[in-house]
Amino acid sequence: QVQLVESGGGLVQAGGSLRLSCAASGSIFSGNTMGWYRQGPGKQRDLVATITSGGWTNYADSVKGRFTISRDNARNTVYLQMNSLKPEDTAVYYCNLLFTTGRAYWGQGTQVTVSS
Repeated sequence: QVQLVESGGGLVQAGGSLRLSCAASGSIFSGNTMGWYRQGPGKQRDLVATITSGGWTNYADSVKGRFTISRDNARNTVYLQMNSLKPEDTAVYYCNLLFTTGRAYWGQGTQVTVSS
């Protein structure tokens, strides 16, 4: 069983910064990919950024240059540093853990609200 616990969401003004964290616990196998997705009001859940256990990263075009994903493999934790936040970044942010088998796990979500 795997559990993902997110933290760090909140309310921030446009142009501000937030840092999200997601700690994974349980049977964590190596070679996994961790990432962040978000779902805005009335929208589908979309990719924000992912990072492999080897450090390869992938970002949505809308966040490139503003968001940085990183991870601590020893702590099974992934981070998302969000700078220059915009109102359109407002969403529930979900942590994801994907194993090479295709099995995926999701966190409960953390709300990020950016005011204009």
